[in-house]
Amino acid sequence: MSNQEKSSNMLNRRTFLKLMGSAGATAAFVSSVGPLPLGTAHAAPNFIQTGIARDVLAAAGKAKLETMYRRMNASRKWETTMKDLFVSGKDGLYGAFHVYVGEEAVAIGTVGALNDKDLIASTHRGHGHLIAKGGDLNKMSAEIFFRQGGANKGFGGSMHIVEVDKGILGMNGILSPQAYLSSGAAYGIKVRGSDQVAVAFFGDGSTNSMYFWSGIRNAVTYNLPVVYVIENNQYQITIPAVTNIPGGQASTYTKGLPISSVTVDGNDVAVVYATVKDAVDRARAGGGPSVVECITYRWYDHAGFAGAKEGIDGAFGLPYRPDSEVKMWMERDPLARFRSFLLEEKLFTEAQLNQFEADAQKAVDDSIEFARKSPHVKPEDGLLNVYSEGAVTATQFLTRV
Repeated sequence: MSNQEKSSNMLNRRTFLKLMGSAGATAAFVSSVGPLPLGTAHAAPNFIQTGIARDVLAAAGKAKLETMYRRMNASRKWETTMKDLFVSGKDGLYGAFHVYVGEEAVAIGTVGALNDKDLIASTHRGHGHLIAKGGDLNKMSAEIFFRQGGANKGFGGSMHIVEVDKGILGMNGILSPQAYLSSGAAYGIKVRGSDQVAVAFFGDGSTNSMYFWSGIRNAVTYNLPVVYVIENNQYQITIPAVTNIPGGQASTYTKGLPISSVTVDGNDVAVVYATVKDAVDRARAGGGPSVVECITYRWYDHAGFAGAKEGIDGAFGLPYRPDSEVKMWMERDPLARFRSFLLEEKLFTEAQLNQFEADAQKAVDDSIEFARKSPHVKPEDGLLNVYSEGAVTATQFLTRV
């Protein structure tokens, strides 16, 4: 690249930074290519002008970047540690567990663009969302162990963790209710006149739900401050998303509405952050809702640990996807790419990043010990917390006269 071309490129990037927050700014760095190559090979999409997104992320400041990197590592290490515990059988863990490993750039990039007081509504695969929002690892681990110290006192399990005081409206095992939860929360924000923003995370399969459509339709009708983030990990349980989503891009579904709808590289935390920040800034300024689809990939099975082994990343030998595809996407590891970004931009040293990673692993290990030491749930407590006060009566055990 010539010096003149470099100068022109930097001018464009500086101009873009000044435009951030204005309508249509997202289009400057989101690829305008046609249908993504998600067919048999599931080739990684090639997005343009990621340098602009890198500038936007770098401008977030070292304090925010450190928090994002720490939480991204905590998410990866917490789920990987839980995977090993489930597979080994050491603690007798059981129940549903939908692994988020491989998709962390979506959660970290999205939540990084929010304020602490902003709200998120999550999915059945929501551990990464909660950790990105500052969820308590101790409470999360204890909930997986079904102990009294859990976020839901041991009665909710993996898919129902919630921490309202941190703006986490909860994970949910139902398909797409977060469209209602986030849109309802955004309506409340508008009524109160606060400057908060609500975010809803969806899987690609959730876009086929009536909740998705009605939630977005009403958000557009009432011009609500909400951002819908579609995590297109390319499989709806075992069915390739491309077979159910014409063209492979779910963001095209909403292009008929007066709403910004874009598709981005969901494995690049810089691109996710810059795109969502634009959407959030517009929503906060009264610009209404947006749809951001993030193309990503889950390293493990839909739920549980088929094909997974203790101490080894990724699930292999699954009948519905080739191992070569899994390995290809693992090479696009969002965590490794974020680490490279921070080093290339000289924002942190290797020693600093190594320390952040070690701190994350210690926090995860401590949370496991907290869970193990937490008291078991008592069967007689099953009727507590049904109402705001007291317990209900187990009428089925009463003697009938």
